[in-house]
Amino acid sequence: MTTWEYLTTPLMIHNTAAILNNWGKQGWELVQVVPNADGGLVAYLKRPAGGGEQNAGLAHAAQAAKQFEGEGAQ
Repeated sequence: MTTWEYLTTPLMIHNTAAILNNWGKQGWELVQVVPNADGGLVAYLKRPAGGGEQNAGLAHAAQAAKQFEGEGAQ
């Protein structure tokens, strides 16, 4: 049975394709996009959990998500 890891990230309207392509290159698959309480968009992504090298990108993913959150606050 496949187990999954999940990620949520804000999407900037002007840069949606680039953001999603970046996550896709890291093995993330888009599950859904929903509006947030502030009127922006949040992407929900998943990829198979495998541990080790495969999960090494999680720290990078968290850092990138914080960067995009910072852009949304400007």
